[in-house]
Amino acid sequence: MIALATRSGRLIDRLPPVRGRLTEKAPLAAVTWFRVGGPAEVMFKPADVEDLAQFIANKPADVPVTVIGVGSNLLVRDGGVPGVVIRLGRGFTEVAHEIDDAGARLRAGAGVLDLNVALHARDAGIAGLEFLSGIPGTIGGAVRMNAGAYGREMVDVILGAEAIDPHGVRHWLTAGELGLSYRHCDVPEDWIFTAAVLAGQPGERDSIQKRISEIQEARESSQPIRTRTGGSTFANPAEPAAEGRKAWQLVDLAGCRGLVRGGAQVSEKHCNFLINTGSATAADIEDLGDDVRARVAARFGVTLRWEIKRIGLRSDSESDSGT
Repeated sequence: MIALATRSGRLIDRLPPVRGRLTEKAPLAAVTWFRVGGPAEVMFKPADVEDLAQFIANKPADVPVTVIGVGSNLLVRDGGVPGVVIRLGRGFTEVAHEIDDAGARLRAGAGVLDLNVALHARDAGIAGLEFLSGIPGTIGGAVRMNAGAYGREMVDVILGAEAIDPHGVRHWLTAGELGLSYRHCDVPEDWIFTAAVLAGQPGERDSIQKRISEIQEARESSQPIRTRTGGSTFANPAEPAAEGRKAWQLVDLAGCRGLVRGGAQVSEKHCNFLINTGSATAADIEDLGDDVRARVAARFGVTLRWEIKRIGLRSDSESDSGT
């Protein structure tokens, strides 16, 4: 395996003091849904937004930073992640709401589970955010990728978001400034989202709960949610060659349902999901995904785009990014 530290000395000794927690060689496999991957060179769990901003402002400029949530749509490569991996925890999980003549609004920290935002909205009598109960992840990740499910996306409900730039400066970005489109956000990758404000409308709790239940039942029946998986693997293509087919349909028609590589498998239940059957490495999962992409490209002339975020180093190469 490639050593994470390529600099002289220990990275942790070069980092500024924090009020949160810094952990050297922190395991990451246990915090991802795939349950694979190498460690973070250093893990940082900031105490709050100010702690995070101060850290970003004072860290050495050559130290890379990677932000993760609950690891639901993430593949950590076997060689681990160089630099600092930031995981937003308790200081970023506050949810608050306001209902007045102008409508209903909800503010959520970037570390809040999407499901918990939907449940808070239900309890507050705020409708329109039920779709979040069908998205496995946190609000920060949902903003970053304009997450969506069951007919709605973040772009449909977001009023704006708070973010920290690479100099540690805090910003408020309007919905227009976020530049959200299908599974995309225009804000640079090195900006860290810390909170978002969402719009809903007053609604009846029972009706809201009914919709949440429908979404959860639909997920349970159609997706392999009780396996070691990482959510939808590929974004739905827009190329004319796809002829309006969704990613899972192309994967299925290319003969990839049930396809295996090492300990990784294309789900039989929903073939836009890859599964760790128990013995997979991150390389097995990524290589299986690339096998699927190659078969779809050969059959249809369509290049599927990874929706799962892949980070870190492969144990067999020094690549730290993918297409």
